[in-house]
Amino acid sequence: MNWSHLIRQTHRWLAAAFVASIIIYMIMMSRGPVPGWLNAFPLGTLFLMLATGVYLFVLPYVTKRRVAA
Repeated sequence: MNWSHLIRQTHRWLAAAFVASIIIYMIMMSRGPVPGWLNAFPLGTLFLMLATGVYLFVLPYVTKRRVAA
């Protein structure tokens, strides 16, 4: 399996988990005080999405340089 494909799939699943965690967070906020672990879950998925997103953003530039060299 290609690493780029695996990272792209991971990024897609992380995006779905991030959206779900935000929806759950909003529902829980409307019911009262939010537990501390619920604050960390959207941030964790967001940081993982940042890492995979930066990789996917830089990937075309790196492959373009490899082909040119």
